[in-house]
Amino acid sequence: MTAALVTGGGTGIGAAVARRLAGEGYRVCVTGRRREPLEEVAAEVGGLAVAADTSDERAVTELLATVAERLGPVSALVCCAGTSAGGTVLEQTLERWQRVLATNLTGVFLVCRAALPQLIETHGAIVTIASLGGLRAAPASAAYASSKAGVVMLTQCMALDHGPQGVRSNCVCPGWIRTPMGDAAMDELGPSRDEAYARVNATNPLRRPGLPEEVAAAVAWLLSPQAAYVNGAVLGIDGGVGSVDVASLEFVG
Repeated sequence: MTAALVTGGGTGIGAAVARRLAGEGYRVCVTGRRREPLEEVAAEVGGLAVAADTSDERAVTELLATVAERLGPVSALVCCAGTSAGGTVLEQTLERWQRVLATNLTGVFLVCRAALPQLIETHGAIVTIASLGGLRAAPASAAYASSKAGVVMLTQCMALDHGPQGVRSNCVCPGWIRTPMGDAAMDELGPSRDEAYARVNATNPLRRPGLPEEVAAAVAWLLSPQAAYVNGAVLGIDGGVGSVDVASLEFVG
């Protein structure tokens, strides 16, 4: 068995990834800020829970040392930790901007940097979780979209720089997924959660939101030997909505 580290592993996509990887034989460590959901997931998958703020350099260093000591060197790293704070550039505060960038982008950098010596040793793989919002502009999403666009490019830089050392780095960009973060956005949009998901997926060819398990399946494949020649890829998991020219839909009768 090999060791996997999943950041943001207490809920949503991260928790689904942890369950999927445990089912495929990985020894899984989940990390995040809130201990209680982490311990619930770790108990479910027979793994390790370590509460840590991935935007804190010292905490990240200690996290990777703990994982290596308890589970062995990391061969799979999945960066799921994320947050958001709505607002245009004119509306956004510096504090909120910095908080989003610290969690969504700097945290990915710090965890990957700390994990890379172990990943080089194991010839492992990294999968980062960005967003369709990192590839397409959305209203009042300057901080979130900028941070996720940064994750996409950071991942491709690692694919180039560390591919020769045997480490593959790939990025997935989910659309609307039924997670606690997605649910909160739908509750704000209203009038009901299901109706809101239907509205935001009106131009989605599959006409529905995704499930965390569907993202987890793609992540597991990217980490697997079946994806041994996949490096630097940016994979949309969005039902096809990212490929739609929305303006052209006006010509559909």
